[in-house]
Amino acid sequence: MTNQQADFGTVERSALPEQIAERILQMIRERQLKPGDKLPSERELAIAMNVGRPALREALRALAMMNVIEIRQGAGAYVTELETAQLIQHLNFVFSLDDSAILDLFDARKIVEVGIIELAAQRVTDEDLAELEANLQKSVSSTTDPDQFVLVDLELHALIARIARNPILLRFMESIHQLGLASRRRTGRLSGVQDQSIADHRHIVEALKARDPHAAREAMLSHLGNVEEKLRQMVAAQSDAGEDFPPEGMGRE
Repeated sequence: MTNQQADFGTVERSALPEQIAERILQMIRERQLKPGDKLPSERELAIAMNVGRPALREALRALAMMNVIEIRQGAGAYVTELETAQLIQHLNFVFSLDDSAILDLFDARKIVEVGIIELAAQRVTDEDLAELEANLQKSVSSTTDPDQFVLVDLELHALIARIARNPILLRFMESIHQLGLASRRRTGRLSGVQDQSIADHRHIVEALKARDPHAAREAMLSHLGNVEEKLRQMVAAQSDAGEDFPPEGMGRE
């Protein structure tokens, strides 16, 4: 599909590539460009927007890095499928650097995941509970492998989101999980976090077994609060020591 007739508008010749990229993003937000659409050729686009081709190329490269467009060699530029998981990929890097962003993420998780688990407690089936039990066993057997432990942790929260059986909330959780990788990789290196998480997860599963929304809510809040407190302690310790990241191996058993 092509958009030769789309009104890309003109941009001042002195405009920065960021302004060119923002105009294309605006067209996507306004549905003038849709997933799968082919952009006009570089020459046509430069003329339509009244910009130089070097600035246009830089803008297109930036959009490609954001996974908003895909540049196909010899075939031109296309709007991607705009999948959430792809679009937020690079935010993992931001979260790996910015402690305040990670702490903000916990605020979001407390709102979204607590609501999700209340629904899950009302909708959980015996088959779901069997999957959750299997996940708990994998957590215990993954304590010597921090990377695997992170994946099993993510799996538990993903299972709970699926048990809630709400596709919109599931999409929210998919986004939050992508962003949460950076924070989990950092907190997973802290002493005691794995043991605490396993105990917290056991309480969460027990509340789901009881099909008790209130108990499930409290168990999830307690779990998120425990991990957040560990993270705050880490940030404070690093600030006092002038460090950015925990020393390699810290907290590994």
